[in-house]
Amino acid sequence: MKKLRALTDAKIESGRQANPEFMNGVDTIIKQAKAFQQGENAIKIEQKAPDFELPNPEGKSISLAALLEKGPVVITFYRGNWCPYCNLQLRALQARLDEIHALGATLVAISPQVPDGSLTKDEISTMDFTVLSDQDAKVARQYGVAWEVPEFLAEHMRVDRKLDLEKINNGNGNILPIPATFILGQDGVVRWSYVNVDYRIRSEPDEIIEALKNPY
Repeated sequence: MKKLRALTDAKIESGRQANPEFMNGVDTIIKQAKAFQQGENAIKIEQKAPDFELPNPEGKSISLAALLEKGPVVITFYRGNWCPYCNLQLRALQARLDEIHALGATLVAISPQVPDGSLTKDEISTMDFTVLSDQDAKVARQYGVAWEVPEFLAEHMRVDRKLDLEKINNGNGNILPIPATFILGQDGVVRWSYVNVDYRIRSEPDEIIEALKNPY
């Protein structure tokens, strides 16, 4: 089994042992999301990706057009630095970043979290790739990977995890991105993608690197 998915499976099992009722509820919601075809509107391979301009942690605006001038772009949408599965994925990508750069690509991680100079720097914001803030998940909507958090999960975040997503995101705390990864060619066309409504399962760095090596 791939290393990242093995680590993810271990975290899921740990959560199931600690709170089996909650984890069973998560499984039910994921099944419902799949039944309602969440993520089916995600942009497809061979489609032109929507352009965007978003702030980085220092508040500087970064545009997709500017990133594409350098070469292919890997865009990964994540829920926030509070999400352990996101941290696992981004650490795994950080570990392979030299290989991604060697293939001429830029890695961009996008979440609804808003840049705020009053906050201490978190692990993600100090990684060696571009981190951007998509307030209210507007770009995630354009890419077809925004979804409304079910009240069951929203309550768990508020009560059990003490997460005030409205404050963290400085906006709509009920809209989060479906964790998804897109590889864009330098022409801005989607060459590869991975979209999964189960936020616990992510694309593997090996898959991304292989897709960069074989873009067509």
